[in-house]
Amino acid sequence: MSNETQREQWGTRWGYILACAGSAVGLGNIWRFPYITGLHGGAAFVLIYVILVFVIGFTVMLAEMAIGRNSQLNAVGAFRKIKGGAWPIVGWMGVTAGFIILSYYGVIGGWTMAYVLKSFTGLMQADAGEAFGSFVTNVPIVIAWQAFFMFVTIYIIYKGIGEGIEKYCRILMPSLFVVLLILIVRAVTLPGAGAGIAYYLKPDFSKLTGGAFGAALGQAFFSLSLGMGCMITYGSYVGKKETLPGAAFQVCFLDTAVAFLAGLVIFPAVFAFGIEPGAGAGLTFITLPNVFGKMPGGMIWSALFFVLLFVAALTSAISLLEVVAAYFIDEMKWSRTKAAWVMGFCIFLLGIPSVLGVAGKLPTLAGRDFLDSADFLASNILLPLGGLFIALFVGWFWTEGAKQEVTNDGTVPFGIYTLWLWACRVVAPIAIAYIFITGLKW
Repeated sequence: MSNETQREQWGTRWGYILACAGSAVGLGNIWRFPYITGLHGGAAFVLIYVILVFVIGFTVMLAEMAIGRNSQLNAVGAFRKIKGGAWPIVGWMGVTAGFIILSYYGVIGGWTMAYVLKSFTGLMQADAGEAFGSFVTNVPIVIAWQAFFMFVTIYIIYKGIGEGIEKYCRILMPSLFVVLLILIVRAVTLPGAGAGIAYYLKPDFSKLTGGAFGAALGQAFFSLSLGMGCMITYGSYVGKKETLPGAAFQVCFLDTAVAFLAGLVIFPAVFAFGIEPGAGAGLTFITLPNVFGKMPGGMIWSALFFVLLFVAALTSAISLLEVVAAYFIDEMKWSRTKAAWVMGFCIFLLGIPSVLGVAGKLPTLAGRDFLDSADFLASNILLPLGGLFIALFVGWFWTEGAKQEVTNDGTVPFGIYTLWLWACRVVAPIAIAYIFITGLKW
């Protein structure tokens, strides 16, 4: 019985940090951050963004880590064990958000895998817009790639914490940085790349409007996998000797570094060929393939870029499935094998309507297809509410327990504890409430 109830733990501190960083580093770091940085004042925006990451993002991340390690349970069980009452609903929002987000993340992850292959099979010679349109409307092929991506994700979760998540994140995250650096060297050495670098990095404080602040705040919150129970779940596998504030700081740093470096790939490349930069799927699957098609050896650079995207998508997908699987392992007493494969398959099934919606096979809801509607529900409603209540929970209802966790029962100094506590109580809730209210516009 003791073997069954023995909770898995991270093998090393670095393995834990890389897994958390992998959870935080996602598609938004690469296809959204560079665009909004260029739009809102370059280096001036980066400065505001970094401040918000370490004021709001660090605050909520550390709160989640503390909840997870103290409880040694999943997102729902953590609140039930620590406080009970209605608080487990906060964990439920995280599990639900993880389920929904992974359903369409799996679809986009499949796209990235397909485009690694497509880079060598005619994409460089094709019109990228037409190629993307014909690809996403080929429903059986897209579902096959989605299934492949989900299989890889499920397999890693099935293997467990040490032999699965930690082992693969220790490979994937360094690989991501290597690929990023190779792409940066190629991008910044293109003729005309200097204009893109200047656009990205030259500070323009005149563009720091309220809209810029709101964009930085939203990106800082959503970029770090907050509010969905990922850091609670990963924190539940942390040993009592680990120092949580240091881990949270390092994860914030690594996540910000990836986002910043991605801009050094995208802007020099698109400016070198006189193409207008954009964001989201359009930038990723249409604009950049057009850019790579103009480069010498374009198929290699295209494939490397989509490998980069695949790794970012996969490390996030792993954490999303672990949030869901951990609930069924802890609360329903399922085996890890059953939780990974059954819930992974259910999430795969929920992703199929996203495939059909993007392909134009399903009606839209007020102008949004199924994927966009699912994203709105999870990202604009569940995640901000989850982050808001996590901050309030630690700041007002679990103060002493949180203090014990972040100071390792008083044995590790945490000089900014009082500032962190008041950030949980006031600053983070106000900031996240702003994100929630402004994000309600359908």
